Amino acid sequence: MKDTKICVIGLGYVGLPLARLFSTKYKTVGFDMNPKRCEALMAGHDATLEVADDILQDAINNHGFICTSDIERIKDCNFYVVAVPTPVDKHNNPDLTPLYGASTTVGRVISKGDVVVYESTVYPGVTEDECIPVVEKVSGMKFNVDFFAGYSPERINPGDKQHTVEHIKKVTSGSTPEIGKYIDEVYSSVITAETHLAPTIKVAEAAKVIENSQRDINIAFVNELSKIFTRMGIDTLDVLEAAGTKWNFLPFRPGLVGGHCIGVDPYYLAQCAQTYGYNPEIILAGRRMNDGMGEYVANQTIKLMLKKGIQVLNSNILILGFTFKENCPDVRNTKVIDIYKALKEYNLNITVYDPWANPAIVEREYGIKVVNELPAEKYDACVAAVAHKKFEGLDVRSLLKEKHVVFDVKCTLDRNITDGRL
Repeated sequence: MKDTKICVIGLGYVGLPLARLFSTKYKTVGFDMNPKRCEALMAGHDATLEVADDILQDAINNHGFICTSDIERIKDCNFYVVAVPTPVDKHNNPDLTPLYGASTTVGRVISKGDVVVYESTVYPGVTEDECIPVVEKVSGMKFNVDFFAGYSPERINPGDKQHTVEHIKKVTSGSTPEIGKYIDEVYSSVITAETHLAPTIKVAEAAKVIENSQRDINIAFVNELSKIFTRMGIDTLDVLEAAGTKWNFLPFRPGLVGGHCIGVDPYYLAQCAQTYGYNPEIILAGRRMNDGMGEYVANQTIKLMLKKGIQVLNSNILILGFTFKENCPDVRNTKVIDIYKALKEYNLNITVYDPWANPAIVEREYGIKVVNELPAEKYDACVAAVAHKKFEGLDVRSLLKEKHVVFDVKCTLDRNITDGRL
């Protein structure tokens, strides 16, 4: 193979950390359709906070890393990595639009002998049956003759500064055995946690989509347990801690399941199964359970208020946290919005406080206001929805009226001040 020059298409939570890592060993260009995103990165700051400013600046200044929205600047690359989002639409059907767009971009720049590797989460068959035909049509070249492909599923955990991309074992695959080995060599040269070369692209695609589906189902199980034990007057966390003393008990906790992976990937697997004439039961049952947890939290909070004799109409409610998980600014597919909407049906005054979330993005995507500074007022109820470290040490009681309710979604508050929790 010729000298490897890498282009990573899509500079979000997945693409940027990977591109930065590749730049330590290879000439690397990051490509994104958003010019403002590229300008901000070249100025040395990542708004997602996945790559620290000093690390990003080192990549730019000392390794020649470039971020661009100019397609002309990626035509001399020969190893293209696609890391764009794979969302679902309002009906929970997979939306491959970003992948089609990225594949079109690849088709416009790919040359004979080049390789394109997809990292976006998909169901088995998407790379070869959906993406590659687009590359062929746009480029006029033939797959596995003029250019080659691979699939290496992303395993980024947003906000996790310990399990960064180089410290997570990577699955790789290629469209031919030789290309698979080449792709594996490129990734293994920067991944310290080693790699696993899957026998086919479809196997690698399937491995990724079941990782998050498995986690989704396990969380759905403990969410159902939480509902059962709450009715029985038993603390779910106490039960899980007791059961966890058995060596092979899986330590899952109940909670909201949002974001762009666990809350989305099972729908990709489900649709794929349905095209083969199989209607998945457990996968979709888990999705229904987890998608209903926001409304459940809201209703439990209202019940607790009524039990305490707190006037619900026009009461003041504080929601702590809005991002889909702790310690990151990502608000995509956050399930806290479900809590908000369910509470709003009771005509409440709701304040959402999240020091991580960008208020402009939240208002644009969800049409609600989020504050980064806590207003000086007293609340009738508080829903602790996200366990940001910035909330540690927060005196929740000082924010509440004498008669109040606290519902702790993540079980991080002192149980002596909580009235309910999952």
